[in-house]
Parts: sequence; structure tokens; C-alpha cells
Amino acid sequence: MSDNTSGAPTPEPADQDGSTSPSAYPPPAAYPPPAASAPPAPDAGAYPPPAQPGATDPSYGAAPAYGAPPAYGTPPAYGTAPAYGSAPAYGSAGYGTANKTNTLAIVSLIASIASFVIVPFIGSIVGVITGHMALGQIKRTGEEGRGLALAGTIIGWVGLGLSILGLILFFAVLIPLFATVGYTYS
Repeated sequence: MSDNTSGAPTPEPADQDGSTSPSAYPPPAAYPPPAASAPPAPDAGAYPPPAQPGATDPSYGAAPAYGAPPAYGTPPAYGTAPAYGSAPAYGSAGYGTANKTNTLAIVSLIASIASFVIVPFIGSIVGVITGHMALGQIKRTGEEGRGLALAGTIIGWVGLGLSILGLILFFAVLIPLFATVGYTYS
């Protein structure tokens, strides 16, 4: 099947120099010249005439008369700049430094969270003990981290309770299971 439409002339192959034979395509028909038409003239009363440069509208009134600008005296002479103190040393407890967060509070929270993921029983005990120690230190020293210590202590107690409950349930199911399986009757 061919892609050519019926009735359309087929191009002839090109010669060796790349030109086609003169009867390859008929010349195109001449296009008619475009019709020249002028744009329509605007209505005479539709728009006001343009303003003349430099003319002002009389309805605005005359410009207000301003007096001469007030005379200002000579500016006062300024002295030398005041001497400023040196910058505070790095790490000094000056203005804008944050209070230190209690390290045991951070350890308490991390150990309590780790008790649910890595070491169930030991992490809870560490979280509870370090949480109570951190709360005591925070009360004495005024450090930051009370929320961390409280969260670590609470999560530690919850983890410890769940660990004990899990051990009780484990043994409650395990002991009766081994008690019935081990005996055979002859």
C-alpha cells in the first residue's frame, strides 16, 4: 500500500547533481493581491481633543503660593564616638546565652525511648533512675531540661510496667502449656 494519494503527482528521483527534472511539480498558481482597506474613521464626538502641552485645566485653580523655606541654623558639632567595651569572650555567660540543658535529662529520655526499641527492661530502669536524678539536679541548679526529665521518667515507668506485665502474661501462658504437654499416660 502506498502513502501517496490518488491523483497527486509523484516526484521524480533527483539526478546525480541533486537537481530534479523540470516536470517534477507544476508551478503554483498566482495568489490574488490582498484587498487594501483603510481603518474606519473614529466618530468626531466620541473623544475630546488632546490637551496642548503646557496648558493647565482652569477647573484646577491657581497653584498655591509658598513662602521661602525656613532658615535652619548650622548643624551642631558632634564629638567623638563613645568608647565601647570589648566583646564578651566565647562561651561566657553574658547577655543572650541560653541556659545549659541537663545531661541526665537527655540520657533519661533516650534510655526510656530505647527501652521500647532495643533493650526493654534495662532501658526502662536506666530511664527512671536518671530521670529522678535529673529532676533533683534541675531543682538545685536551675538548669533547663525539666520537660525532658519528666518525659524520660514517665516513659521509663510505663515501659517498666509493660515489661513486668509482659513477663507475667508470658509465664501465665507458658507454665500451663508445659504442664499439660510433658505428661503421657501409659
